Amino acid sequence: MSETGAGRAHGADPAPAPAPAAENVEYRVAHLRDRLAAEELGELGVRSELRAGAVVVSGTVPSVQCRETLLRTVREELAGISVHTDVVVAQTASPEHAEDLP
Repeated sequence: MSETGAGRAHGADPAPAPAPAAENVEYRVAHLRDRLAAEELGELGVRSELRAGAVVVSGTVPSVQCRETLLRTVREELAGISVHTDVVVAQTASPEHAEDLP
């Protein structure tokens, strides 16, 4: 019997299944998206996606308090996962001076 046949006889799988950790990360990112859309934040303008083994959270929020709440939620949902954030606060204050148009 060939070596390959012997390996299969003992239950070896020629094509490994996806790593459970990767599936778990995708599930946790999906759960984060659900929380951001449904809970107190209601932040649909924030994106979260898996890139090169890390989660990238980006977007614009209306206030500093909202940004802090968002970051706390991200830390809760994605504890133990590498996360990069690029979340900015929208400038909603009126300008201090008139805009000069050429």
